[in-house]
Amino acid sequence: MIRNAESVSPPVVLTIAGIDPSGGAGVIADVRTFAAFGCYATAAITSLTFQNTTGVFGAAHQSAATVGAQVTAIIEDLVLNGAKTGMLPTREVIVEVARLFRENDLPAPVVDPVMRATSGDDLIDDDAVSYLVSDLFPLAQLVTPNIPEAERLTSLRIVDVEGMKRAAQAIRQMGARAVLVKGGHLGNQSAGGSWQEAGQAIDVLDEGGNVTVLSDELIAGGAFHGSGCTLSAAIAACLAKGMGLEEAVHSAKSFVTEAIRRSPDLGHGARPLYVSPEDQ
Repeated sequence: MIRNAESVSPPVVLTIAGIDPSGGAGVIADVRTFAAFGCYATAAITSLTFQNTTGVFGAAHQSAATVGAQVTAIIEDLVLNGAKTGMLPTREVIVEVARLFRENDLPAPVVDPVMRATSGDDLIDDDAVSYLVSDLFPLAQLVTPNIPEAERLTSLRIVDVEGMKRAAQAIRQMGARAVLVKGGHLGNQSAGGSWQEAGQAIDVLDEGGNVTVLSDELIAGGAFHGSGCTLSAAIAACLAKGMGLEEAVHSAKSFVTEAIRRSPDLGHGARPLYVSPEDQ
């Protein structure tokens, strides 16, 4: 095989997640995001979901062996510079994914603890959640729960930034070295939870006890499909390119804001994001 000696190899980033056939979330969203950041995308599929912008109608989960074989084929040929995980639907898959990262000395992943779709459909059971915490959180470079996920993990009620800070600390105490609690759901909380900083989308980053409150423009328009997947993929891509964690989170957050701003009016449910290299 003849290779161009002058070519520069892009960072290689792996996503281990489910596939959304409508393209708004999961592996398809991750791959688009990696490409927008100039990274080479690789992927292992954990679940074939049956969904679109309006909801999730079912899923065919892959076995731990199938997921493991996909990842093994990738890492036997390519050197990874970054990684993220998304939907890990079963205890067996979580245990296998954790083993792969641990035994192959893979880059510490960004773990997006996907538990529920934007439509409200559950994507993981409580037994699997406990293994996500015990087996994968300690291996993660960053864990990125949204408000409902952080509430499920901690049993805390979150209605404001102080609640986000408490939840981030609690999740970090479960073994995660850094936690980003995403505040996009704050305005959707029930009574007592309508807090919003004027016109701002607020996230809280707890990195080893150092807490940073990040804000960006809040884009109106209702629910958006795949924003969490896109954010975690963007962070993983930035880390693979050598950014520090806080810089990576800032860059990814700005990227997602622009992707939300450009979200097309497609489908009959939550609007999918529009991801483009122009968002860089």
